[in-house]
Amino acid sequence: MTVCDDVLTTLKVVKRNGKKVDFDATKIAIAIKKGFDNINRPDDYENVEERIYTEKDIQKVFQAVIKRIEKEYENEEKIKIEDIQDMIECELSKKGYQDVYESFKAYREKRAQSREMFFDDKKKHKFLKTIEGLGLKSSGEEDLKRENANVDGDTAMGTMLQYGSTISKEFAKSYLMKKKFADAHEDGDIHIHDMDFLPMGTTTCMQIDIEKLFKNGFSTGHGHLRAPNDIMSYTALAAIAIQSNQNDQHGGQSIPAFDYYMAPGVLKTFKKQFKQTLSDLLDYSEYGKFISFNTMLKEIDKLTSIDLDIKEFDKYAKESENIKRLFSMAYDKAKKKTNRITYQAMEAFVHNLNTMHSRAGAQVPFSSINFGTDTSVEGRMVIENYLKAVEAGLGHSETPIFPISIFKVKEGINYNPGDPNYDLFKLACKVSAKRLFPNFSFIDAPFNLKYYNPEDYRTEVGYMGCRTRVMANSVDPDKAITPGRGNLSFTSINLPRLGIKYGVVAGHDKTDLDGFFKELEELLDLVKDQLLERFEIQCSKHVYNFPFLLGQGIWIDSDKLKNGDRLRRVLKHGTLSIGFIGLAECLKALIGEHHGESEKAQKLGIKIIKFMRDKCDEYSEKYNLNFTCLATPAEGLSGRFVRIDRAIYGKIKGVTDRDYYTNSFHIPVYYNISIERKIKLEAPYHELTNAGHISYIELDGDPSENLDAFERVVRIMKESGIGYGAINHPVDRDPVCGYVGVIKDVCPRCGRREGEAVSLEKITTLNCGCK
Repeated sequence: MTVCDDVLTTLKVVKRNGKKVDFDATKIAIAIKKGFDNINRPDDYENVEERIYTEKDIQKVFQAVIKRIEKEYENEEKIKIEDIQDMIECELSKKGYQDVYESFKAYREKRAQSREMFFDDKKKHKFLKTIEGLGLKSSGEEDLKRENANVDGDTAMGTMLQYGSTISKEFAKSYLMKKKFADAHEDGDIHIHDMDFLPMGTTTCMQIDIEKLFKNGFSTGHGHLRAPNDIMSYTALAAIAIQSNQNDQHGGQSIPAFDYYMAPGVLKTFKKQFKQTLSDLLDYSEYGKFISFNTMLKEIDKLTSIDLDIKEFDKYAKESENIKRLFSMAYDKAKKKTNRITYQAMEAFVHNLNTMHSRAGAQVPFSSINFGTDTSVEGRMVIENYLKAVEAGLGHSETPIFPISIFKVKEGINYNPGDPNYDLFKLACKVSAKRLFPNFSFIDAPFNLKYYNPEDYRTEVGYMGCRTRVMANSVDPDKAITPGRGNLSFTSINLPRLGIKYGVVAGHDKTDLDGFFKELEELLDLVKDQLLERFEIQCSKHVYNFPFLLGQGIWIDSDKLKNGDRLRRVLKHGTLSIGFIGLAECLKALIGEHHGESEKAQKLGIKIIKFMRDKCDEYSEKYNLNFTCLATPAEGLSGRFVRIDRAIYGKIKGVTDRDYYTNSFHIPVYYNISIERKIKLEAPYHELTNAGHISYIELDGDPSENLDAFERVVRIMKESGIGYGAINHPVDRDPVCGYVGVIKDVCPRCGRREGEAVSLEKITTLNCGCK
C-alpha cells in the first residue's frame, strides 16, 4: 500500500472555513512530526538516554492514520480536517504515545481558543478598542503603564512598546495558554504578571554575580569588554551589566554583594595610585636613583589589602629616614586619592543608573544593590562612599531613584557597638532618614540565617528592591545561594474575592471557612498548573534567545550550555511564585475585622498564608522545582482587582470601598496602629512568604532630626524577625505601594512614573498615588 492509492488521490479535505482542497498526506506527516518534536527534546534533560522518539515512531502513527482514512473513506468524496486530527489523536493514544497525545490535544485546544479570540466579535471589539485607546491617547492605559512601571509611556518608544505589549498579551491568551488560565485572569480570580512577555519566554529578575562576570571580561553583543582594572571601570561595567541583562528579562536586576564585588576594584585603584605617587615623589626628590624601584613595583602588585604596614618597605630606603618619610607620605596620599576616586565612582554609578536606558530606550533599569557586610578596608570604602553619594543626591539634589539600595544587617558585623561595620550601619540609618534609602534586610531572621555561612558571602540573603527573594533550592540544596539565580514568573490570587464569597459580608449567617479553603486550594492548583505551562515555554527557548543572561553565564550553570541548547537544566534553579493581594480586605470580608483589629483575625490570616505556603512546599516536592509563596507587590494589580470586584459585588465597607486592595499581608495604611505593633503583626508573614516580602513603617516628624528614633525602628524590625523593611518619611504616602516622599519622576518604591503632575502644598502628586 502507498499513500497514492486511488482513494486518497480523489479525496477532498474540507477546511474549517468550508473550502475544499486536495488531500495531501505530507501535511498529516508533518502534523504528527510536530507532535513528537514537542516532546522529543533530548537537550531538555541532563540524561540524554531518557525516552526519545525516532522517525520509526512517527511513521508508525502516520501509516496507521493513512490506513484508517483509506478504509473508512473508501466510498467518500470528502473528509473534514477535524476528523483527520481526531484520527491522529486516537492512534497516538492506542499506540501508547500518551505524552505526545496530550501535547497534540492541548495544541488543538489552544488553536481553537485562538480562533475564538480573533473571530469572536465581542473579544475582537475589546482588542481593537484597546489598540484604539493607545493611538488616541497621549499615553497608554494606566494598567499597561503600571505593569512595568518605569516605562515612560508618554514617549514615542514607550507608546510603541505598549502597542507590542497589548498585542503580545492577546497572542499569549489566544495561542499559548489554556483557556481556563486566560479566563481566570480576565475574570479577576488571578493575575498573571508580565503576560506580555510570556510569548518570549523571558524570566523575571536576577541576582547578578558580578565577580564571575568580571573575571575574564564580557560581551554585550557589540564587542568584548576587558576585565576592569580600577574602581571607576568596576562601577561603569556593573551599570552596563545591569542595563544589558535587563534586555533579556522582564523584571528587575540586583547585585547581591555590591561591596564584596567592588572591593577588588578599590585595591587595584590603590595599587595604581601608590605606584604613581611613589614615582612622582621619587622623581621630584631625586631619591629614585638610589632604590630598586622596579622591585618595589612588583611587591606592590602582590599586595592583598590597602591596610598594610608601610614599614615593610623600609628595606628599600637604604636606611634613609627621608626616603622612609617619603614612602609614608606616598602611602597616605595614595589612600586619600583612592578614597576620593571611589566616591567619584559611586557617584557616577548612581547617576548612570538614573539616566541610562534599556529595552529600546524607553525604560530606566529597575536596579537594586545589596551591601553592608564586607569588613575589609576596601569593602568598607565602597559602602561608605556609596552611602555618601546617595546622601548627596543627583545634580539638583534630587533623591536618586535607582539603584534601590539595601543594607544587610548582621549581628557581629554591623549591628552592635564594637562590630567592625557598626559605624556604617549608623551611616546607613542617617542616609536613609534623609533619602529614603537604603532599605534594610536582616540576615539574622531565622528563615535567612538558616542558609548563612559566614565563610561564603554567596549564602547571604539578597533582595530585589521590590521585595523578591531567592534563597532555598529544592532542586539542588548545594546551590542554595543568592548569586546567579532569580524568579522565573509569578501569578497572584485575589484573596478579597474569596473572602467576599465565603464571608459574613456576603449575607451569610456565618463564615464558611471550609468553602473558602476548598476554593483557595482549587485556585492554588490552577496557578500551579499555569506556572508550569509558562515554565515549559521558558524551557523551550535557547541560549541564543538570551545572549547576555545565558550567553555570558549570568544565570547559574548557564556557562555549561551550548548556544542551541534548551534551558530546563538551568532554569530549574529559579523560582515559580504564587502571590496574593489584599489579606486585610479578605479577613474583613470573612469575619468583619482585619488582622490589625483582633487576635482572631491575625490567627486566621496566618492560617491562610500558611496554607498557601504549605501548598507551595508540596508542589516543590512533587515537581522537584522551586515553588514559593510571594507577598505580591501591589502596583496596578490592587486597583485592577478592586475595580472588577466592585463591579460584581458593589461597594462593601472596608473591602471594596477604596480604590485599591492593601499590599500583600500589610496592615492597612489608613488603620491607626503603633509602629512596634505593626511590625510584630506583620513579622510572622515574612517567614511564610519565602518568595519575597517587605514591611513599611511611617515615622512622625523629620526622621533626619531624630536618628535615634529611626534606628530604634530598624532594631525593632530586626528583633521581631522581619526579613526586609523600609522606613518612610511622613510627608504623605501611597496607599498602594506604601511609598512616602517628594518625587518628580519615578516612584522609588513601586517604580511607577509620573503622569499628570499637580501641585499640592509643594508636593508633586504622581499618577500612582505616591506623593
